[in-house]
Amino acid sequence: MPASRTSFREALSRRTLVLDGAIGTELERRGIPAPLPLWSAGALITHSHVVEAIHRDYVEAGADIVVANTFRANLRTLRAAGRAEQGEALNRLAVELARRAVSLPSEDHRLETGATGREVWVAASVGPVEDCYHPERVPDEPTLQSEHAQMMAWLKAADPDLIWIETMNTVREARAAAQASAAVGLPFAVSFVVQESGDLLSGEALEDAVAAVEPFDPLAIGVNCIPPRAVAELLRRLRRSTARPLSAYAHIGNPEPIRGWSYSQDLSPAEYVEYARQWLGEGAAIVGGCCGTTPPHIRALRALVRRAL
Repeated sequence: MPASRTSFREALSRRTLVLDGAIGTELERRGIPAPLPLWSAGALITHSHVVEAIHRDYVEAGADIVVANTFRANLRTLRAAGRAEQGEALNRLAVELARRAVSLPSEDHRLETGATGREVWVAASVGPVEDCYHPERVPDEPTLQSEHAQMMAWLKAADPDLIWIETMNTVREARAAAQASAAVGLPFAVSFVVQESGDLLSGEALEDAVAAVEPFDPLAIGVNCIPPRAVAELLRRLRRSTARPLSAYAHIGNPEPIRGWSYSQDLSPAEYVEYARQWLGEGAAIVGGCCGTTPPHIRALRALVRRAL
């Protein structure tokens, strides 16, 4: 059943929540083309039923938070694809697909879990307006404010439970996205992508990024799209900078090290949750999966969190 916005913060204060896994790489794994510039957002146009099926698989794996496929549905990306006029409609569709998946678990899932009303929240993803691995492409602050304001207007109309600001690689874009979300009254979490040193890909200090978004009252602050074995130390660093709930979800399966790292990791669900066990030990309140993770990874996380309760 759809969960109320007001209950998310309360639930987060009481228990660990499981975030879903990847959409873009999962589409590719299922044979759905995801070319740039739209990448995962292209499937909203061509394979919406597959997007909904992926969301449902994550719900049935035990996700408490399902993130709608809006990561690449921002103004700049849609303009590059010649589809800017479809911005509101595509974002509304993305949230609707996630909402349907949350509202209609399969009969097998209901029988397996006994769930008739488990709370599952629908978040809307907001990524960088340019590229998550290229901080040098991030535009100036007035442009960021304008484009994130447009994205938030579209998402406000789509009516998610919360905004999931993720893979932020500069302080100024994280601030602009957080400010835009707060301005339209949408609760949000924010997550940063960092280099091996632990600072943002821009070279700015992680602590400065946290300080930049704190005034806008984020629900949680975390890191994502980095190798799993780096996460525990980064959670310790975050905890020294904020008292807010922490989130963590890692990138796996890349054949080459991702930008800013000298190594990559490809882990089975069982191996992934061994790292996640460390994250819980460091106080992570939200754990999930980034690029490369699959419904079995989330199912394994659900089992880990259940055992830890």
